[in-house]
Amino acid sequence: MILPAEFFARHALTVARQLLGKYVVLRRGEQQAEQAFQIHETEAYIGAHDGACHGRFGVTRRTAVLFGPPGHWYVHFTYGMHWMLNVVTDRDGAASGVLIRGAGPFRGPGRLTKALGIDKRFNALPIAPESQLWIEDRGHAVRRGHVRRTPRIGVDYAGDWKHKPYRFLLNQR
Repeated sequence: MILPAEFFARHALTVARQLLGKYVVLRRGEQQAEQAFQIHETEAYIGAHDGACHGRFGVTRRTAVLFGPPGHWYVHFTYGMHWMLNVVTDRDGAASGVLIRGAGPFRGPGRLTKALGIDKRFNALPIAPESQLWIEDRGHAVRRGHVRRTPRIGVDYAGDWKHKPYRFLLNQR
C-alpha cells in the first residue's frame, strides 16, 4: 500500500518510528522499472524550536518546503557533497521532518541518495508515484523490541538537542 499524505501529517517522532520497515520505492528509466528498499534507519527533526532542524533559522529558499504541507520530499545538499532525503511531517508551517538515513543495503543518507540518483529534482515533490519516488507499506510488522533509539548523528552544533534520542534503527533480528 502506498502511504498517503495523511501518514506524514503526524508528529515527526511518530513518523520516524513508523517508517521503519516501510519501503522507499523509486521508478526510473523508460522501462519504468521499480526498485524498493526497506527503511532501517531514520532521524526526526521536530520543528523550528529544534536546535538541529534546518527550520531553526526560519523560512528560507532552502527550507520553504520543510515549512510546507506534510507528505512532500525535502531534499537538501550538505557538506558540499551529499544529498539528504527527508519527508516533511506534522502540519503546514511546522518545519518538521524525518531524514531517511538508511534503506536496503545502504547505510548512511549520502550513500542512499547517491545509489538511487536522488538529488534536488525531487525536492518539494509529493511523496507519491507521480513523483517517481514514494514510500510503501508492504505489511512488514516491526515489533517494539526490534527498534533502537539513539541520539542523532552529526548535529554537534545543536547544543542540548544533540543528545535527544531522535534517531531510530531497525534491529536486524
